[in-house]
Amino acid sequence: MSEAIQKRDVIPARRLATGAAFSIILIAASGSALSDDSVNTGYFGGVAIMGYDPVAYFTEGRAMKGSEEFSYNWLGTPWQFASSQHRDLFIGDPTKYAPQYGGYCVGEVADKGATINLDPEAWAIIDGKLYLSYSKEFMEKFKARPSDVLAKAEANWPAVKTQLEQDGFQ
Repeated sequence: MSEAIQKRDVIPARRLATGAAFSIILIAASGSALSDDSVNTGYFGGVAIMGYDPVAYFTEGRAMKGSEEFSYNWLGTPWQFASSQHRDLFIGDPTKYAPQYGGYCVGEVADKGATINLDPEAWAIIDGKLYLSYSKEFMEKFKARPSDVLAKAEANWPAVKTQLEQDGFQ
């Protein structure tokens, strides 16, 4: 085989290997970024916060059911809103309005667990962040001493999130 033919065959192989390596790095990087985006949709709902409007907690000071008419897909999950104005506010800054810990119960995350179904009426805004719970009784205790629970929840969330992803709840 001539030297010119051998060089021609090697160059495409190097380009292919380089391209494959780049693709693997790109996929791995995007996978890790996406893994931070767990959203609780409950067991049967398939929609964030069981269809409640996350903006209403801030603007109306209460839990309000959203509507499919005012829906927005964020992090691969549909979010519903009571109005187009609420939807637009969310679109403008979703991390401002989305519940902490992917919408999982703050108390369960503090206890190194996750409650899939929660009560959207059991909520609190602490330091400008929305927290949800499985019960109003727990939320009253949480509001009385949020720093104790939040310190534990912050420490536990990375491991809880990893376990949820491994169990297929993303």
